[in-house]
Amino acid sequence: MTSNKRIVIAGGSGFLGVSLAHYLHQRDFEITVLSRTSPKPSSPWQHVRWDGRSLNDWSVSLNGAAGLVNLAGRTVDCIKSPEHKDEILRSRIESTRVLGQAMRAIENPPPVWVQMSTAHIYGDPLTVVCNEDSAFGLGLAPTVGQAWEQEFESARLPSQRGVILRTSFVVGRNRGAGGGAIARLIWLARIGLGGRVGTGRQGFSWIHETDMNRLFERGLEDPQMRGAYITSAPNPVSQAEFMKTLRVAAGMPIGLPAFAWMVRIGAPLIMRTDPELALLGRYVVSKRLAEEGFEFQFPDVEPALNDLLRK
Repeated sequence: MTSNKRIVIAGGSGFLGVSLAHYLHQRDFEITVLSRTSPKPSSPWQHVRWDGRSLNDWSVSLNGAAGLVNLAGRTVDCIKSPEHKDEILRSRIESTRVLGQAMRAIENPPPVWVQMSTAHIYGDPLTVVCNEDSAFGLGLAPTVGQAWEQEFESARLPSQRGVILRTSFVVGRNRGAGGGAIARLIWLARIGLGGRVGTGRQGFSWIHETDMNRLFERGLEDPQMRGAYITSAPNPVSQAEFMKTLRVAAGMPIGLPAFAWMVRIGAPLIMRTDPELALLGRYVVSKRLAEEGFEFQFPDVEPALNDLLRK
């Protein structure tokens, strides 16, 4: 990367975007966040209002930037009504498409584009450990993931280095951006409800926010990094093991189990979310990051969760 260290984070007002903005700012990057609403709490970065669909004056913020990170997309932590399914897909496709249009409307587009994707693109196999060479799955999430990545490949400029990060469950601290889904799991653990869900054998692939942010930074700065990578800790665990470790870290000795029928009723009624987010899962490990020698600061779940709750 050149001496210019200005990074644009599209869709950067949520948990992951705020975490990344803090991380990069501490490393002397200048940050511009594109989003509908300004990230909270306020921090030393520029916010440019962006609806993720329309091409207008916000595109100027991309001109001369050293890199773009695109995180834009409606949360999947919701009830999967037809309207929500449509918005989950459209929010990702349309935001990626309009970023590509903006690249073609400016004189000096960023030379690298790091694109968010999802490890859920591999579906929900029961025991298979997936890597970048594994077959994609079936269902809403794999369909959305594939369409998202295809749109990215169409949108980015031929001259741009493109990096796709197929991200697993990110565990991190609450900085006023909702804390991510981990905040809900911590709450459940602390009130004694953080036990096995369904069989508890479903895969729980995760990554500490520090390693996630290091991979975003590596994608921006390492000219050898191209194409799609799974971004997940190298030691995924079962859902039962993850919650057991979380309970210990939270100081709660018990965790009542939840049978599948209970989750299918309670998740949409009480938690206002999709029961399959808890009942299904996947084991993913990056073959490419291992081959390229990337070392995780938090390869194991126990120290990762202890670090999270200690801070």
